[in-house]
Amino acid sequence: MKTHDQESYSYQYMETAQLIKQCIKKDRAAQAELYRLFAPTMLGICYRYTKNREDAEDILQEGFIKVFQNIEQFQQKGVFEAWLRRIMVNTAISYLRKHSRYRNQLELEEMTLHPVSSEQPDIQLDTKELIECIRGLSTGYQTVFNLYAIEGYDHQEIATLLDLNVNTVRSQYSRARSLLIQRIQQEQINAQSNQYGG
Repeated sequence: MKTHDQESYSYQYMETAQLIKQCIKKDRAAQAELYRLFAPTMLGICYRYTKNREDAEDILQEGFIKVFQNIEQFQQKGVFEAWLRRIMVNTAISYLRKHSRYRNQLELEEMTLHPVSSEQPDIQLDTKELIECIRGLSTGYQTVFNLYAIEGYDHQEIATLLDLNVNTVRSQYSRARSLLIQRIQQEQINAQSNQYGG
């Protein structure tokens, strides 16, 4: 009889498609391995929608529960990670709506479109700094920006997902982008100032 460690070891080298088949059968070792493989990447996605790691971890856990409850719905035709990512994003948005500290900021208002400079700042930020700038936006701007610029949703999909008017989504994305450019430029000014002792 195999021990739990031997069983886990054998799953480490199994292909994702085989792990999915085992997860459909409710195989806990396969579920643990699938989680181990994808949790770090998915945590990064969840973290982009929250203001702290604890909330991101809550979303990750809720998301994986949904994954394991619905894994038989995954059609082996597509890329599993894309399916998993969509579940995490939807779980993050549900989480934001459910928790009052986010919900108030998520309810976006209609506003006029703000012009955005076509000039791109000379970005000298690493990925971590850029993510922190995005996370510094209000929850509403942060969510729309992430969905459009990072996840690749179009404005209509975002409007449907967030139950907003498509023009509101366009306006919010434009404003988020503008604020982000300002923050990046300010970060660069601060970095240069610190570098030269200013």
